[in-house]
Amino acid sequence: MRIDAHQHFWRIAERAGQWPPPDLTAIHRDFGPEDLQPLLAAAGINGTVLVQTMEREADTAYMLGLADRHPFIKAVVGWTDFKAPHAPDAIARLSAHPRLKGLRPMLQDIAKDDWIADPILAPAITAMIDYDLAFDALVLPRHLRPLLDLATRYPALRIVIDHGAKPPITEGRISSWRADLAALAAQPNVWCKLSGLLTEAGGRGPSTVRPYAETLLDLFGPGRLIFGSDWPVLRLAGDYADWIAQCRDIVPAEHHDAVFGANAVSFYRLDGTPSAASI
Repeated sequence: MRIDAHQHFWRIAERAGQWPPPDLTAIHRDFGPEDLQPLLAAAGINGTVLVQTMEREADTAYMLGLADRHPFIKAVVGWTDFKAPHAPDAIARLSAHPRLKGLRPMLQDIAKDDWIADPILAPAITAMIDYDLAFDALVLPRHLRPLLDLATRYPALRIVIDHGAKPPITEGRISSWRADLAALAAQPNVWCKLSGLLTEAGGRGPSTVRPYAETLLDLFGPGRLIFGSDWPVLRLAGDYADWIAQCRDIVPAEHHDAVFGANAVSFYRLDGTPSAASI
């Protein structure tokens, strides 16, 4: 099985005041399953993980509705307010849907870098562990140290870093990003997505992206690196088929089954593995 573990759908009329702005013409329109399916078929992708883009539970409900109607959507990563008093109840309710496999607070947009370290989050994090949900970490390099604290305090929480934590590719900086990422990679409950790098590179060629992608492979190994397209955001920098081709060239062929499929199946419990949500 081949899995694209990071893609989005949205209806632009529901995003007033939200990203993307109108000047990003390549992505400022509706994107739905009918737009992505031909690209998946051409690339030999069997299924996807649909990831949230708005801090609204209505958006999560929309995505779960799409998953009900489109079998290629194997998992949904949704959103809930982690700091709300009712967060554990909301997580319990969301986890009842068989395609809801994870949650994602949009940490990159939160001004406080150590927001994730707030003790008030403990009930929500504990509920995620109880219901066997994955934590997608949408972070920037400045969030990596607080994320390390989360990973060490909750070793039973499965965490995946989206887009390699968006390294400063256009600035050519790699050493401090790598050092902070290495500390997280040392935690067995932390995984990473091979996604989003082309956008962070501002559309620069494969040679610019390659050192960062190779760093992710080196740190997380072929057992904890997960391919994702970040489509349709990818359209800002490149083509679906070209991004997959770049990644297949970077990842040695003997690791393709893992990075382009099996790791996503394992991390997101796509194989029907019973969750802990029996309470």
